[in-house]
Amino acid sequence: MRGTAHTRRAAGAVAAVVALAAAGCGGGGSAGGTGGAVLSSSWGDPQNPLEPANTNEVQGGKVLDMIFRGLKKYDPRTGRATDMLAESIDTSDSRNFTIRVKDGWTFSDGEKVTARSFVDAWNYGASLRNSQKNAFFFAYIDGYDKVHPAHGKQSADTLPGLKVVDERTFTVRLNQKFSAFPDTFGYPAFAPLPRAFFTDHAAWLAKPVGNGPYAVESYTKGSQMFLRKWDGYPGDDKALNGGVTLKVYTDNNTAYTDLMAGNLDLVDDVPAAQLKNVAGDLGDRYLNTPAGIIQTLSFPYYDKAWNRPGTEKVRTGLSMAIDRRQITETIFNRTRTPATDWTSPVLGPAGGYKAGLCGRACEYHPDEARKLVKEGGGIPGGQVRITYNADTGSHRQWVDAVCNSINNALGNGRACVGNPVGTFADFRNRIGRHEMTGPFRAGWQMDYPLIQDFLQPMYYTDAPSNDGKWSDGDFDKLVDRANAETDQARSVQLFQRAEEVVRDHMAAIPLWYQNGSAGYAERLSGVALNPFSVPVYNEIKVR
Repeated sequence: MRGTAHTRRAAGAVAAVVALAAAGCGGGGSAGGTGGAVLSSSWGDPQNPLEPANTNEVQGGKVLDMIFRGLKKYDPRTGRATDMLAESIDTSDSRNFTIRVKDGWTFSDGEKVTARSFVDAWNYGASLRNSQKNAFFFAYIDGYDKVHPAHGKQSADTLPGLKVVDERTFTVRLNQKFSAFPDTFGYPAFAPLPRAFFTDHAAWLAKPVGNGPYAVESYTKGSQMFLRKWDGYPGDDKALNGGVTLKVYTDNNTAYTDLMAGNLDLVDDVPAAQLKNVAGDLGDRYLNTPAGIIQTLSFPYYDKAWNRPGTEKVRTGLSMAIDRRQITETIFNRTRTPATDWTSPVLGPAGGYKAGLCGRACEYHPDEARKLVKEGGGIPGGQVRITYNADTGSHRQWVDAVCNSINNALGNGRACVGNPVGTFADFRNRIGRHEMTGPFRAGWQMDYPLIQDFLQPMYYTDAPSNDGKWSDGDFDKLVDRANAETDQARSVQLFQRAEEVVRDHMAAIPLWYQNGSAGYAERLSGVALNPFSVPVYNEIKVR
């Protein structure tokens, strides 16, 4: 989930969010009349204010998934897209869609959710003027080139391909066929927005109003966010607890310690250092489940040093210098699986996962690694500096292990070093400003369970999460053909051909597929992780 495409919104928006008062409750607190006790969970500050079309990273995405519901919802067990606010989505040609919104839905401030709630939100998200990081998700709607041109000023304020028919009906006309388009509607960028978002934007950013099972009560940046259960929520996935306090941690080892001490109810990313102890510590309160997540190393193709002829051999050599199996077994205690393609086994073969597509390039072959790096002209600058955020995800341990493997394979003890950045937000901001000078961590958590989501956002020219700015015309053409294909099997085959282009250029180095992991306190029940590795907060009960 979630990369960077354009500049962030004005700093005043961030200031509005920071100004919120601290929540008055944490783990073990009551919900102040909302029915049920409050649980506390580990979290990290989101990179940006919580505009649905401007959030493309995991921490902000967790909140949006709690406070919004869209036309579709991804099943927390299977990941399959099912209708939520959509009463019907009809098309005869996979290009023109008529969408009917269910009656009886409101935002938590009482405003009715209508067709215009979606159309206005999508127009806002697509507009170049609003600098939304997820604008690219609207690129298939007719007129996107006018509201979000690649160069120059926009010539239209709204997408011609969006039309409100009546209070509950709107139409969408795409600029080409995209048979899987409705399956993307569960992604938060497609969420509806209330009028308050447009009429008093600063106030809305300070306290976002959505239509999901939770409502934001308060947020103090660097400390915590409190989300209370919304009693008026009309959906069938109502919260079974009184609310969730998301506590900010800059070190997930500290979060785990707080869980063991009874100061925290839920850790949704068990640190690598605790994986050898967690089963004994928590027993059946430890979850380790497959998830649609892949860890990769991306490269700054905007830096000529990494985009010169021959560097594809260097990147392939570096890939072959990484002993994935040893790292996943020793560092991650088999909660990761060595990657052999650029997608995820969660998709299954029918969904596009193709085991072994990477071939020998994703296997440990130190002799070939040295040969390829030499043939490619050597490592740019003489040293690989892998940049990563040091505050979450046990990244230091695996980056050090990857560098040790590369150094051993290449016979150079300083060929690779880690380059930590203090916080996730700072890390993402540096990536967004194109300040990377070498490979950087680029884990991907799927937005929706389609092979398209693992490939297009990351590698398509100017895609929203193509942080390294890799570009290849053959790849783009194959993706366009795959999206236009109405036969699912044929579409998957075309996407796999596009993935072969990524492989042949080693556009990014796939490392491993990641399981979702979590540990929780005895007073919780019904804890589960969805296929995106995010806790299904609304189903958790608190004793």
